[in-house]
Amino acid sequence: MSPEPVLRHRFEYAVVAAVALVIRVLPWAAVRASGGFLGTLFYLFDRPHRRVAIDNLARAFPARTSSEIRALAHGVFRHFGRMLFELLKFSTLQHHRMLERVEFEGTDRVREAYAGGRGVFFLTGHFGCWEINGIVHALHVEPIGVMARRLDNPYLNALLERVRQCTGNWVIYRKGGLRRMLRTLEAGRGIAILIDQHMHGPEAVPVDFFNRPAATTTVLGSLALRTGAPVIPVFTVPLPGGRYRVVYEHAVEPPSDGSPEALRAFTQRCTDVLEMYVRRYPTQWLWMHRRWRDRPADDVVKGMFPQARSEGDIESRVQE
Repeated sequence: MSPEPVLRHRFEYAVVAAVALVIRVLPWAAVRASGGFLGTLFYLFDRPHRRVAIDNLARAFPARTSSEIRALAHGVFRHFGRMLFELLKFSTLQHHRMLERVEFEGTDRVREAYAGGRGVFFLTGHFGCWEINGIVHALHVEPIGVMARRLDNPYLNALLERVRQCTGNWVIYRKGGLRRMLRTLEAGRGIAILIDQHMHGPEAVPVDFFNRPAATTTVLGSLALRTGAPVIPVFTVPLPGGRYRVVYEHAVEPPSDGSPEALRAFTQRCTDVLEMYVRRYPTQWLWMHRRWRDRPADDVVKGMFPQARSEGDIESRVQE
């Protein structure tokens, strides 16, 4: 690696680490307020992602007025600014303090899924406070494996890994992770996986998401069929006063077989659950992500957050 990326990575890490130290001592109200302010700054000055968010929202909610769409977009940026700061704050709390801030629904569904002895997939998306969900699940139920892609910045990746593992979870990186995933499920443990990112390659299928085709991975369906592990959708929404609600939904009906049609139908069912929550809480999903690639210009907008490495090893291995 040349000196320039190393210096940039160190500078990025130094900024985030300094912010994290300040957030650690701030009261919760100040954390939320400053995070919302950061989101507003991104909304005002990050024109490419503001444009993507507004376009996505306008096409998803055609009955909304232009001013309503812009207000939603502003709310999206504010939510993710708050989520970032709250995550940094939350990860420093004592474990019993974490649980004091969270209420749970549907835990009985989780216990029943674990009782099958085949492991459990926990399905979610870039919605609400998904990182906090993983942290508190380890305390409320038991630690799980968290599927992730490594960030290009190794210093930020190590920081995020520490946050994700602060309550006993472990990270399973996509590249080379299939064997570890299977061992986790064979041991009757859980794995958290997100399915709402645009996917390339033969394992991706188009499913309907807000009345537009969105390329989505079928790896979850293939693994659920292969292992017999149930798939439980889970979503974490913020509540007033720095509290959160974690909702475990009913298990998604598994694929009937390994045919492309059955895997696509399963992937559609998973996507439908996510869309239901996004429609309920439209400011809490990552609308600035290029989820739909039906316009050539979409491909020229860089990602908003630190770049994750392209790691397609699990998808290609599952297809073997």
